[in-house]
Amino acid sequence: MERIDVYPTHEHAGYHLRRGYVQPFGATLVPGGINFSIFSSHATAVILVLYERGEKKPLVEIPFRDEFRIGNVWAMVVFGINYENLEYGYRMDGPYNPPQGHRFNPQKVLLDPYAKVISGRDVWGVRDRDYDDYSHRSRPTIDDFDWEDDRPLEIPIEDMVIYEMHVRGLTRHPSSGVKNKGTYAAIRRKIPYLKELGINCVELMPIFEFDELENDRKNPRTGERLYNYWGYSTVGFFAPKAGYAATGGFGMQVDEFKNLVKELHANGIEVWLDVVFNHTAEGNEKGPTISFRGIDNQTYYMLDSEGRYLNFSGTGNTLNCNHPVVRNIVLDALRYWAAEYHIDGFRFDLASILGRDQDGHPLPNPPLLEQLAFDPVLAKCKLIAEAWDAGGLYQVGSFPAYGRWAEWNGRYRDTLRRFIKGDEDTIWNLGQSIQGSPDLYEISPTDSINFITCHDGFTLMDLVSYNHKHNYENGEDGRDGANDNNSWNCGHEGLTQNQKINHLRRQQMKNAIAILMVSQGVPMIFMGDEIARSKGGNNNTYCHDSELTWLDWNLLDENQDMFRFFKLMIDFRKRHPVLRNRHHFLHQDIMGTGYPDISFHGVDLWQPDWGAGSHSLAFMLSGAHAREGREDDNDIYVAMNAYWDALDFQLPPLDGKRWHLVVDTVQSSSDDIYPDEEEPLLRQQDSIQLAARSVVILIGK
Repeated sequence: MERIDVYPTHEHAGYHLRRGYVQPFGATLVPGGINFSIFSSHATAVILVLYERGEKKPLVEIPFRDEFRIGNVWAMVVFGINYENLEYGYRMDGPYNPPQGHRFNPQKVLLDPYAKVISGRDVWGVRDRDYDDYSHRSRPTIDDFDWEDDRPLEIPIEDMVIYEMHVRGLTRHPSSGVKNKGTYAAIRRKIPYLKELGINCVELMPIFEFDELENDRKNPRTGERLYNYWGYSTVGFFAPKAGYAATGGFGMQVDEFKNLVKELHANGIEVWLDVVFNHTAEGNEKGPTISFRGIDNQTYYMLDSEGRYLNFSGTGNTLNCNHPVVRNIVLDALRYWAAEYHIDGFRFDLASILGRDQDGHPLPNPPLLEQLAFDPVLAKCKLIAEAWDAGGLYQVGSFPAYGRWAEWNGRYRDTLRRFIKGDEDTIWNLGQSIQGSPDLYEISPTDSINFITCHDGFTLMDLVSYNHKHNYENGEDGRDGANDNNSWNCGHEGLTQNQKINHLRRQQMKNAIAILMVSQGVPMIFMGDEIARSKGGNNNTYCHDSELTWLDWNLLDENQDMFRFFKLMIDFRKRHPVLRNRHHFLHQDIMGTGYPDISFHGVDLWQPDWGAGSHSLAFMLSGAHAREGREDDNDIYVAMNAYWDALDFQLPPLDGKRWHLVVDTVQSSSDDIYPDEEEPLLRQQDSIQLAARSVVILIGK
């Protein structure tokens, strides 16, 4: 029996039409044509605007007939159009009354919020067409990529080692040695490097379509243009950034990104996306009207009683995430990325905003966070919250988790930085941090994403090279960027030829990564830290597309010792399940070994100094207590001395085993860390001296 829905019922300007399907929203290929569906609760009329790709003037403008509207959704099938060469948008008519929250303007062509492909910034940094009326254009697509047998990897979260990276920054530098620098395709050429390092997850900074040309400021020192380089300013939630694709000029960014995910999966590397649902690129009242503002401003944004934008994001507007319609678009977007792109996890920028109500008040049981936690499509995806926002809501350890959410542990970062620097009153917090922060996370240490550096702030090299931020080149007179960096320059601000200072800096970096990799929880490192990358003391490089932010691959040769240390430290973590527990320590000897699962010590056995003036701590992990079906592990002893003099530590006696040296950060390369089965026997088994500001790791076998 022949379908009747393939036949048009109406005509406009030679285009054949019929009533469409209200679900799904967006542009969807159907037999014989394309279904267009869009929501607005306050629009009085909607016009579909069709363009031939690359043309400034529309092919046709087709009004939605009254009978094509169901509730607050306009839906229409247009027959006989070629989706491969089509761009489209909408004109929305309705009230213009900003105090009431309405900003309709039928003269403006608007981007579809559900657009799966967006053109207009097809090549990075280029305004490829003069689209005065409509710069970011919706395009339909068909999800016909051949994934073969690929699927999300579902690596247990306790086994993850995360590498936060910028898509363009990883390969854009001339030294990267790859074709199509700065693109998804180029990352594929660096997969062997990522595998050698040992990471099994890349967390990509924003890849949702954004406008890198949204500001026109210049670097006050060089006069070079400043960009929206980081991309935390979303234009469309469903579309991968075309300017990150070597094939973006041909509209093939979807397949290029899927190829990257597929190849990373084939090499055992998960893909997490840093997603920005807390605000959009439309800014405040002075910002551009791109999409949401012109479609249904009152629904999509948090507004005050006079129609002004509430700003909990620090960027001018805040998405009204717990409005049912906005909740749905967030859910639809994440389901789409999980199902169509095989994404393994999502890190939510300023996630505390997702728990605010429509007036900005924190909710005790936020509907969006609960829905995400229990959504069936996202059931195996990792969900990671940046548990704070720019409005002062800080929820590290108290984020509504529903047993599903992990958090970027900002307190871990601050504690480790302060301890390594030599600050007082850090030891108690250090003891909590290396256990996976049970004082913050009751359920599991894997709720804690441990990090010392990330995109936002100093690199690891700058953390030990600068006391103060140096952000003059951002063009904001040094007002931007955090002031509380907990950094220490080791005696000289910036680069120096003083070999003693340079050795101490390397030692401090090794201290940081050593403690990170022996901490319970999930470690994350930042792109380039493994080769001592510096950004010249700039702790807020969001606006620089230059060698300041590109990874200089020459550093791999210059700092092979740091790369070796990172690589072997990651390998050490992966080989020892006692470092990767799913449950918090019991502090009990349930195996009858003479030692509990974890025991804390000071320079004397069983006597940790938790006082404010203490600068040292040691702990032992009993390998026989490796639980949850894993094989028994070796005993591991870690001593950490942030004091400015050497200290002697008593060593726990072993029954039938002897201590071997794995790490001593004061030593030069080749003696600072030993590979598996090459750890030298410790000559003195009852004590060990730790040099000033150093970390030692021993293994009992």
